[in-house]
Order: sequence, then C-alpha cells, then structure tokens
Amino acid sequence: MTPFCKINTKRFNPKTQRTQGESSHFLGILTVESFLFLLSICHTPHGIRSSKLTLFHDGRMKSERFNTTVQNSKDRSERHLVPMMVILALFILAACNVVSQSEPTTSTPQPTFDPTLDALGLPTPVARTLIDEADAEHILMRNIFERVSPAVVGIVAVSSPNGVRTEMRGSGFVYDNDGRIITSASLVNAADDIFVIFNDGDWKVALPVGVDIFSDLAVLQVSGGTADIIVPPIGDSDAIQVGDRALMLGNPFGLGSTMAVGIIGGIGGQLPSAQLIDSNIGGGFQNPSIIQISGDINPGQNGGPLLNSQGEVTGMVLSIQTPDDRLSGFGFAVPATTIERVVPELIDNGEMQYAWLGVTTLPAENGFGVPALAEQLNLSVTEGVLINAVIPLSPAANAGLQGGDTITMIRDREVCTGGDIIVAVDDFFVRGIDELLNYLNLNTKPGDTVNMLIVRGEDTLEIPVTLTARPARGVAPPPPCGESG
Repeated sequence: MTPFCKINTKRFNPKTQRTQGESSHFLGILTVESFLFLLSICHTPHGIRSSKLTLFHDGRMKSERFNTTVQNSKDRSERHLVPMMVILALFILAACNVVSQSEPTTSTPQPTFDPTLDALGLPTPVARTLIDEADAEHILMRNIFERVSPAVVGIVAVSSPNGVRTEMRGSGFVYDNDGRIITSASLVNAADDIFVIFNDGDWKVALPVGVDIFSDLAVLQVSGGTADIIVPPIGDSDAIQVGDRALMLGNPFGLGSTMAVGIIGGIGGQLPSAQLIDSNIGGGFQNPSIIQISGDINPGQNGGPLLNSQGEVTGMVLSIQTPDDRLSGFGFAVPATTIERVVPELIDNGEMQYAWLGVTTLPAENGFGVPALAEQLNLSVTEGVLINAVIPLSPAANAGLQGGDTITMIRDREVCTGGDIIVAVDDFFVRGIDELLNYLNLNTKPGDTVNMLIVRGEDTLEIPVTLTARPARGVAPPPPCGESG
C-alpha cells in the first residue's frame, strides 16, 4: 500500500525547541485508500452496516463493521456531517503537503537559545538542581547554628573607672561541661563584675580563672556547671585556607545567638594584642598566626567562636577597637592552635608563661622580610628571619646571636642589615617571623633549650639557645645598629 504522505513522527522533547518539519503529535500514515474510505462512510445508507475507523499510534488502521439503526430524526444531522468530514479530509491533506514540503532533506543544526529566557524573552525558573544546591548551603548553616548556638553565650563586663559604671558587651562559648567559658581578654581584663547570659536567657555570675592579654584569651567560671550543654569540638586551624567559609556566632545582647557569615581573608598575621589591651605594656610582643576574616563583624561578636563547615571551633573572633580606628572594619580570630596551648595553662596555673628569645626584626608585611630583601642584599637564602637587633641580656644575646651592623637605604628607609638569619628551630624550618613566634609559643616554655640553625654571611651555624620567661611589662628598646646586645 503506497503512502499518500508521511507525517514526521519524531518524539517531542519538551526540553528542546521543535525543529523544522517536527510535530508534537503522532498522526500516523494516511493512504489514498484510507482517504477514500473516510469519504465513503459519510454516505452510508440508513439502516445498513456501517464502519468504525481506528487509527493506532504505530501507524496501523483497523476498520470494524457494525450494525446501526438510523432514526429519521438524524437525517438533518447527517446532512451536516458530510460537508464537515470533507472539510476535515481536505485539511489533513493540506497538512500532509505542508509537512512533506517543509521536511529538510539534510540535517539542520539546532538553533541556539538563551537557556535563561523563554520564547517571549522572559526569565525562566531557576533549574531545580541549582535551587537544591543553594538550599543545601542554607541547610548546612542552619544545622551548624542549631547545634552550636546553645554553647554560645553573651558576656557583660561591668567596670567603674573613676566611679562611673561602664558596661562592655561581647560573646563567649562553653569550653567544657565544668562551667568554663572562653572569651576575649580585652572584654574582661579590667572588669569588676562579669555576667554570662546563656542562650536560654539565664544569667549567671562569672569569675575569671585566667586572663592572658598576649593571646587575648580569657577563661571564666560559672557556678552550677554546664553539663546540659553540648560542647563544640575544637578543630584544626592549621587546615584553614584563604577562601574557606567563616561562620561566626555571637550573643552580644543577651537576646539569643546570632550568626555572621564571611570568608577567610588571610592567615599568618600578627597583632600587638597586649599593647591593644594595656597601653602600659611595652612593645616587642606579637600575637602570631592571626586569622583575618572578610565579613561583617560587630563589637558584640568579640570573644565568640569562629566555626568551619563541620561546626568545629577553629578560632575565637576578635573585634578590635582602637582610638585611631586603624583596625576598624577588619575581623580577626585567634587560631584554635593558640586556644589549645593557652587555655589549659590558664585553667591549671591562672596565667600563661611564654618563652622569650629576645630579638627584633623588620615587618615582613611591609616588604622587609627575607624573601623581599634576598636579591637586593645578596642573601644566600630566600627564607628565614633576618635579625635586626638583639636585646641586651636576652637569651639571644647570651647565646651569641648577632644583629645588624650596617645601615642600608631600602625604599627610602634606613634598614639595619648584616645580622644573622634564623632558618630553623629544632629542625623546624621557618619562612618568616610569624612561623618562628608560633613555633616558640606552641612548643616551648621558659627554661627550654632550642637549637637555632642560622646563616651568618657565608657560614651556616647551629647555636643552642636557652629560653627564659617573657618579661611581664615589656623589654628595653633594642640597641642602635652595629652595637652588640
């Protein structure tokens, strides 16, 4: 049976546009005999056997005979049916002709459409997969908040300088189930009375266990313990990388915990925490391995936890206020490694004793570190700590370490050069002053002897240095360039 015309029967894909010659409905195959048969049923006499034509989706056609009794009352309806069927048949033939003429003989590339716009140029709904991914991000943060927020507390520190009552508010977090709270030393160092506000609104009086202004960490004790609170685990701050998610929880107003979201903007800076807290402290001491946070941090979050995506504490948030506002708008955090080193000492001894070396260096962040000066000064190494001066009577001076002896102009600044370069401590190689300070803070105590690997001119020397306790009120200024410590 020769087909009269063939309708394109490609399956319609709702995710793509129709190509030329495609139809969204399957019309099957129409033959000449089928067309004539369709016309013939329009003239079936009354009361004889009539036919029923069935068109299947696979293109087959079935004709069934059946008896029908036509009433005289249907004559008028049948007379109207004939021309309607003829018109329908002609319409089908015309459609077949249009499709057959428009069907391309060769494949035509699919037109390219903007997937974010519909046919009218209007925005289309966002793909479900993208919505799911965005929801997963929010679900994660909500889950972390719900798990950790009960352990986040508000801190109210009351002092009365010159007889005037002053309140400072910040945050803290539960350290253990024995009622110990970690917060910022800057918040409670000068306080006469301290109150802790728990997430459920309960207020408790707190007493200081230990305060360390050099690390800006403080431990408080509340009565009754915190046995019903799940303590957030301490994470690995050494695993933090720039660009990581930074979640900061706080309870600054005693109205419940809040969350701020940012990213890790920098790692490995130093802050003069002690001098920022107590202006009477002499210079020379830095709080190392500080984490910089890019995000909105308000003063009330000072002392709250910095969390990673696992809900682990990777640091304590610092919101630093200075008279000249030079650090305003910046967020910082004391790393978890410092918390793990200092807090147990504060609990056991009420204070932290730091080992002291007794050297000064130029700030590497201003371009005066070994990597920046190696080529200009013709140094034999490209990493390490260039000693600018050695403090008199310090462990470094007693061990024979040497400071600079020559004034050199570098970028319009006089720099004391020619001093020893520390490249390793106890076989731990240091790239700069931050790694040196961090190693000494985390791994040594007063009385320990460390082996310093130094470069002096063209020579490499290993010198043992016995460390002493850091002076509580600062140290004497370094000697002028060229004078021995």
